[in-house]
Amino acid sequence: MKKAFLLLLLVLLTAAGVFAQGTPQAPQTKLKVGDTAPDFTLTDTAGNKVKLSDFRGKKSVVLAFYVLAFTGG
Repeated sequence: MKKAFLLLLLVLLTAAGVFAQGTPQAPQTKLKVGDTAPDFTLTDTAGNKVKLSDFRGKKSVVLAFYVLAFTGG
């Protein structure tokens, strides 16, 4: 019973800390609609490094960002 109470207390304190931080602000950028995206490197699902510039002139690329998707957050 004591362990369950301590676990519940820990969960509540953790949740209170998360909510106390508030909503994070979006980063500022000078990009505008229609601008060329800056080059960046990401890791694909197979663990390979892939650069955006690898696709320039070869394929159409759609950048889709899903905030907190698959992060457990």
